[in-house]
Amino acid sequence: MQLTGNISDYLIVFMGGVLVSFTPCVYPVLPLTAAFIADANINGSKLRGFLISLVYVLGMAIVYSLLAVIAALTGKIFGQLQSSRSAYFIISILLGLFSLVMFEVIKMPSLGLSVKVGEKPTHIIGVFYAGIISGFVVGSCTGPALGAILPIIAYKQSIVYGASLMFVFSYGMGLSLILVGTFSGIIPSLPKSGKWLITIKNICAIILMLVSIYYLLKALSIIY
Repeated sequence: MQLTGNISDYLIVFMGGVLVSFTPCVYPVLPLTAAFIADANINGSKLRGFLISLVYVLGMAIVYSLLAVIAALTGKIFGQLQSSRSAYFIISILLGLFSLVMFEVIKMPSLGLSVKVGEKPTHIIGVFYAGIISGFVVGSCTGPALGAILPIIAYKQSIVYGASLMFVFSYGMGLSLILVGTFSGIIPSLPKSGKWLITIKNICAIILMLVSIYYLLKALSIIY
């Protein structure tokens, strides 16, 4: 899997977001977040639930898109090294490190933030704010995926491309949340947490490691 700057990149990161949503530290909080959204859905309609879910995920998307903008703006470092072995080595190392994080060989520090799930949002702005906080809270889970995408965005040096890419990633990650927020009746039928979540996380880690190896080989091809 490689981001090339084509339209297919959006499909790749969207599916990546979907996979991340089924990792052990994101999936178990899905019912809690769905309950939070249900509290904001005063009349209990599916349309309102859908719209509220979109706003909640929009909060997360704003956080990740801003990270992409920062990465693109600071991409001058990569620009100076473009098509050089140094750029590919840096990307390879970062991807490898985040792969080890997902394999739990290396631990990523927590931001120490929390969402008070018991608080009922009284306004749509409250839902949006909760989505923003959620973007930081699940950072320990999404960090490896973000760490894989952001260096490539910095390498591309395109603000529009980077921000839109992370926006799509966020809605991929929030797809399951939008579904349960809209159709709250499906929550009891959701699969229980188990070893299958670990398997998905390991699959994500393997993908990151393979892409890391790809960039390493690309760097070595320049050397030789």
